[in-house]
Amino acid sequence: MRAAVIDRPGTPLVVEDLTLDEPRDGEVRVRMVASGVCHSDLHVRDGDWERPGPIVLGHEGAAMVEALGAGVTGLQAGQLVALTWYAPCLHCPACQAGRQWACSGSASVRHRMADETTRLHRTDGGEVLAYLSIGTFAEAQVVPATAAVPMPEGTPPEVAALIGCCVSTGVGAVVKTARVEPGSSVVVFGLGGVGLSVVMGAALAGAARIVAVDRVAAKLDVARELGATDGIVARDAAETLAAIRDATDGGPDYAFEAIGLPATVEQAIEVLPPGGTAVLVGLTPFGARASFEVFPFVDGSRRILGSNYGYAVAAIDFPRYARLHLAGRLPIDRLIDRRITLDGIEDAFARMRRGEGLRSVVTF
Repeated sequence: MRAAVIDRPGTPLVVEDLTLDEPRDGEVRVRMVASGVCHSDLHVRDGDWERPGPIVLGHEGAAMVEALGAGVTGLQAGQLVALTWYAPCLHCPACQAGRQWACSGSASVRHRMADETTRLHRTDGGEVLAYLSIGTFAEAQVVPATAAVPMPEGTPPEVAALIGCCVSTGVGAVVKTARVEPGSSVVVFGLGGVGLSVVMGAALAGAARIVAVDRVAAKLDVARELGATDGIVARDAAETLAAIRDATDGGPDYAFEAIGLPATVEQAIEVLPPGGTAVLVGLTPFGARASFEVFPFVDGSRRILGSNYGYAVAAIDFPRYARLHLAGRLPIDRLIDRRITLDGIEDAFARMRRGEGLRSVVTF
């Protein structure tokens, strides 16, 4: 099978032929049908995040089940599944408390299966890892059974793929992490796949004012289609913050940072009125730091929330988001503006660096 591999962070992807072992206990072999190209993949590709290699990148995917390993129940061949990049162990204290996004027993963070091995090999027999244990930039893959979540009948594969990362991250940040109340005011910094999913989540939650901020004016039009009430082209920080305050009667109840830049993290905190909450969703390069003035933060009883994966419990949330899409309440397909092959991923990364476009999706 063909897969997109990097030998180490900071090097280009190379599409090559790999061999794939059969699934073992608790594992599933799947045939990939769609994979989104996410900024987290770019962080690894560009060396912002240190990861072992060689490794097949990709972590936002949908696939068809082909074969089940021993002991796997609840799945069947021919079934469409969305893949979660944080396959829960289901046994650690966090999993037992219903916080699977904080699982401490998942081998996914080591890019291996539960037995600490990999099912991917080069033709010379050398090991190849799968990013976050699912490595969706591949024609086929063996994944943990807990990473494969059945989708409701009629779910488009590309929609299922995006539910696997950006939609759950963005929508979940609103409805699960922050629990935005109806009538609230919201600002969203950054309108990539995650930021636009935050906009959709805010509309779903009934926010009265949703202000979208990005330096690319065309993305503001998309945000308005998804529920934003206002759009601001990001310019000088002081000018941008003043425009946000004007649009939200002095500052938003919730400010979502969906880029992962220290400068916009600081803006999300600075723009808060007393009682406001900053929700940090975007992931920065390792070692990045941000700061804020402490006295007004404490004096105004402001809050900062970190939101990993939108607090996703994949087995519950993935089908729920799919049903909302099928009901017309989450227009997830609007996030996709380009369909590519494995050979087009490097170009998709280049678009992402330039801040162009929405979501590129690899179709197989």
